[in-house]
Amino acid sequence: MRITIQLVLLLFAGAMVTSCVSKKKFLATKKDLTSQLEAANKDLASCDDRVKSMLGKLGACEKEKELLQADLRNAQSTLKLREEQITDLKTQRDNQLAQVGNLTVLSQSANDNIKETLTQLEKKDKYIHLLQAAKTKADSINLALAVNLKSVLKNGIEDEDVEVKVDKTVVFINLSDKMLFQSGSSNLTSKASGVLGNIAKIIQSRPDLEVMVEGYTDNVPIKNNCIEDNWDLSVKRSTAVVRTLQKNFDIDPNRLIAAGRGEYNTLATNYTPEGRAANRRTRIIILPKLDQFYDLLNPNLAPK
Repeated sequence: MRITIQLVLLLFAGAMVTSCVSKKKFLATKKDLTSQLEAANKDLASCDDRVKSMLGKLGACEKEKELLQADLRNAQSTLKLREEQITDLKTQRDNQLAQVGNLTVLSQSANDNIKETLTQLEKKDKYIHLLQAAKTKADSINLALAVNLKSVLKNGIEDEDVEVKVDKTVVFINLSDKMLFQSGSSNLTSKASGVLGNIAKIIQSRPDLEVMVEGYTDNVPIKNNCIEDNWDLSVKRSTAVVRTLQKNFDIDPNRLIAAGRGEYNTLATNYTPEGRAANRRTRIIILPKLDQFYDLLNPNLAPK
């Protein structure tokens, strides 16, 4: 009996030992699987972050791609515009070359054309012939005169300070008051001498022409010990220019005319500073002598 009891106790103890070992193994396995699961979750979260990051970079790349495509379209449009401009320039060049060629042909046959033209004109009224020839000559002289004036006056002078124009039978130069005169007076500035000297060179080269100097003002009233009003100021300014042309540059006074226009014959409104500045000017008019016009109107002086 005692042996039986011991055997039972031994079996019970063995069962208990076996049970404890299995539970420990289970807990260890469970802990290991838990750790693996946590690691896997961390890896999965890291993968999610990388996916989000890659998706963000992909979105940025798509935006950059759109911007590059827009730049490409703009560049293609610009290239097309430049190509059209180049084509236009080539066309202009070809036209200019053709015009030069025509001028060359014209110069080669100029003598024959002149002879033929004179022959035809001789068959018509002599007086009309004289007027046409005089007008052609006057136009040519005025054109050459304007070109020369623009050439000698362009250096060192602002565009708004000087203007050279051809108006019918005369050439005139508009000079701003700030370039010629001290404010509110008829005293010439240091810059005026150089400008008038250049104009005098052209006048001296055309002894058959007269020169009229016209003074203009704005409508702001002026009165002091030396100047009565705007009429007076405009006359004094034109006279100052005429005296300078005569005394400093030896222009024959018989060819000079001084005139004052006051605040009248405006170029712009006097209600703005810019308009008043435009109206304050001196106009130098270069025109044929009056007796030349009278000769043109006399049929007895027409060539027979």
